[in-house]
Amino acid sequence: MPASRPVRFGATLPQIKRTWQEARDAAVLLDRLGFDHLWVCDHVYGVPLPQLPIFEAWTELAAVAAITERAALGTLVTPPFFRNPAVLAKQVATLDAIAGPGRAIVGLGAGWFEPEFTNTGCAYPPLRERLRALAETAQILKSLWTQERTSFSGKHFSVHDAISEPKPPVRPRILVGGGGERVLMGIAARHADVWNNMAVFQAQLAQKVEALRRRCGEVGRDFDSLEVSQQCVVVIAADEPGAKAALEKATKIYGGHMGGALAEHGIWGTPARVVECIERHVALGCTTFVIEFFGRDVREPARLFAEQVMPAFRA
Repeated sequence: MPASRPVRFGATLPQIKRTWQEARDAAVLLDRLGFDHLWVCDHVYGVPLPQLPIFEAWTELAAVAAITERAALGTLVTPPFFRNPAVLAKQVATLDAIAGPGRAIVGLGAGWFEPEFTNTGCAYPPLRERLRALAETAQILKSLWTQERTSFSGKHFSVHDAISEPKPPVRPRILVGGGGERVLMGIAARHADVWNNMAVFQAQLAQKVEALRRRCGEVGRDFDSLEVSQQCVVVIAADEPGAKAALEKATKIYGGHMGGALAEHGIWGTPARVVECIERHVALGCTTFVIEFFGRDVREPARLFAEQVMPAFRA
């Protein structure tokens, strides 16, 4: 299907085993190059190796907010139980005040890397309960950002006559990320502005989009009002030999963590081929891409992408 909304591109920032200098330089350049949003993961452990150093997500975004001008800023994704939802609402409102209205995107997910919960004293109930907590978090956030006072009593989180000031002038967008076709997508259909397909499910994008469409129908949501996003690795090089060499390296490094079958279903190649790969995703209903550029210095592939791929999708 043709895109019913503009195609947007976001990029992940250096965060694991990186310096603030690297993160800062990448953020400033990506913002100047015209990327629509900048992203960090919300882990307290390096994944998949807990000993890897990693910047805390919302702290890094707040610092990035102060040195960038236009790109939206989001997490992919924040799980329940790391933070009380009322405190998270305040963190996001503060980020919004630093960045300017409309730039904050709160990515929510169930969480999956158990050690970073149990080792740090955070609750890690079974998946069904984590999803219930995710839904409660979304409800509390939206109310605290828009209502004078909020009272909510859930199984996992409760607030009583809570006040959150200052309120963002524009309600921050909520992204719900994950591949669960019933409960998680039902939550997205009820509460999200954006649903994000995880990289590990990139090959099943068409199936996932149809499942999301069914969940929207079940809750009476206009499917076209929900933005579809794809987390993805992008391997790009100026010529075909360079692209194939980079793809081979990326496949060995990422394995199944960022999705298998990069050669068959991923976004890789010369700029012209990358445009074709993106067009295939857009035809399936995806109009937003959260990109992890392959390469030690993300600025090099990001610049090539901005100069030779993004113009194909700009009016």
